[in-house]
Amino acid sequence: MPTGYGTSGLALIPIAEGVGKMKAALAGRQDPLLCIAGRTSAIQIAGLDDAIARGKAYEQVGVDALFFVGVRTRAELDALSAATKVPIILGGATPELTDRDYLASRRVRIALQGHHPFAAAVKAIHDTLKALREGTPPAKLTGVADAALMKRVTREGDYASWTKEFLGG
Repeated sequence: MPTGYGTSGLALIPIAEGVGKMKAALAGRQDPLLCIAGRTSAIQIAGLDDAIARGKAYEQVGVDALFFVGVRTRAELDALSAATKVPIILGGATPELTDRDYLASRRVRIALQGHHPFAAAVKAIHDTLKALREGTPPAKLTGVADAALMKRVTREGDYASWTKEFLGG
């Protein structure tokens, strides 16, 4: 099983086991639009050559993308991109890996930049609940999404058309 968030003692599973997990994910896919990404932290644990070997093995069984955690330099990304063909997801970004044109030229489609959005959401929820507990009326809360933003992010238009299409209303 994957290690829990924030735990230490990173270790790699054997490549064959990773390939088996990729095959299982691909076999279990019911929605053809679901993207199966082969993820590995090999570069930071075992080095570039191992990360390339894992990427090639996962790509060979048919994953839609490769998710590399721990890539720190352009040289590493260049090598990973040259050795593989499918889109790349980067977990974490160094200052060297923030140029969008460069990343796109190496097939990087997603470049995560840490857990900051999640941490910001946790703080916003905490601050809002604390303010309510301390007696702030809901109408006086600050930092709350307005109705237009809520409609956009919850895809209100799609929801309405799906309701009509699937429920007749």
